[in-house]
Amino acid sequence: MITALSRRIARLRDRIRSHGGDRGSLSPFYALSAVGIIMIMGLLVDGGGALNATNKATGLAQEAARAAGQQLNVPAAVQGTEITVDPDAAVAAAQDYLATQNVSGTVTVTDGGQVEVTVHSTYNTYFAQFVGRSTISVSGTAHARLHTQAGG
Repeated sequence: MITALSRRIARLRDRIRSHGGDRGSLSPFYALSAVGIIMIMGLLVDGGGALNATNKATGLAQEAARAAGQQLNVPAAVQGTEITVDPDAAVAAAQDYLATQNVSGTVTVTDGGQVEVTVHSTYNTYFAQFVGRSTISVSGTAHARLHTQAGG
């Protein structure tokens, strides 16, 4: 009985030696680590790109709002009755600016002369497209208000 047991142990030891012991046990770890690193890289690249696209949309909205805020109601300003923004000219100026930048947006002018411009854009992803997300919608909003100073 002892000899049969020692023969089994010897065969098991030979089988372990012939297969290299723990050879290949780190392969799943490296595979999972590589997938995790690629996912983190994708999050950083696409997240940073979307944030940059949002900042660009906000900058374009600010410039369009400035262009709209410069469209004064000239007859009223010349007469000296009031200094206000011409709503139609303001919307047209902002839309023209957005068209030259190849973006779309909405422009509103309130009765108080405040202009609000919202730019809508998209960011084309690099890594997120592998999980079915090829674009990310971004937007930026800016306000402009006409400030006047009495006597100057």
